[in-house]
Amino acid sequence: MRKTVAVMNTKGGVGKSTLVLALAETLAAFHAKNVLVIDSDAQASVSSMLVPVQGLHKLQTESTTLVDYLVATVLRGAGPSWTDYVVRDVSDVEEARSIFLIPSDMQLTLFEREVSKESQHSRLRQAIRSLLGEVRSVFDVILIDCPPGLSVLTESWLREADFHLSPTKPDYVSLCGLEVFRRFKALNPEMGFAENLGVIVNMMDRHSDSDVDYEAWLKQQSENRCFATALPYLRMLQDAARFQPGRSYMAKYPGEAGRAVRSVTDELVARLMLEADKPTRQTAGEDV
Repeated sequence: MRKTVAVMNTKGGVGKSTLVLALAETLAAFHAKNVLVIDSDAQASVSSMLVPVQGLHKLQTESTTLVDYLVATVLRGAGPSWTDYVVRDVSDVEEARSIFLIPSDMQLTLFEREVSKESQHSRLRQAIRSLLGEVRSVFDVILIDCPPGLSVLTESWLREADFHLSPTKPDYVSLCGLEVFRRFKALNPEMGFAENLGVIVNMMDRHSDSDVDYEAWLKQQSENRCFATALPYLRMLQDAARFQPGRSYMAKYPGEAGRAVRSVTDELVARLMLEADKPTRQTAGEDV
């Protein structure tokens, strides 16, 4: 079944990691899904949202992050088990106890340099393909938090994941990021690419005529497959990024914020269910 989703926009500052957090916690709390979050951003933003800072530092010190898994697999040719790098019991939401995390570390940037220097692109992509192939059989949904830009690692996720999901702010610069991404996707189609699951308008100000106009323009472009609900720009959604143990879902996502997040997550589940049973996409290097 198709269930791996790379979340990315070539433009930063669109609320990508906060969206991944909200989707994961809502999928767990309201849809009873076992969710794996793979943090592929060297800033480790979503990792620090799901795990206390001291806990994340301990994981990084003990070499149990995505970077360490990829270094062992790609650069050393070892065969580590991905399960040794998965953290359970993450999230500060009491009802969201079925989220799992493969955390990140700033060393991810150095790893990518080594991959490029040693021309290990094909081994990296094979490692990503194998990892996603294995986690598909264990988790209900896999969300991959990709960094902005188009690094060699992000390209591997995008070419091996089943879907890509693109958050965007309703402004000109963020829309340019979507266009850059669209042009990149059109390059080398024979190499395979994730299917567009949709665009989520994020950090929306309903009182801004400019935001309303940009949202309308985005929804007019059918290829965007925009989600019906736009996530509002609210302080409480920004505060959700701070790890505060022992709070309920409704305390973390109250009122309008919670309703919007649940609406987007409901639509995400519906889209995944519609697409899930289609054949898994074959990619370059696989038998046809």
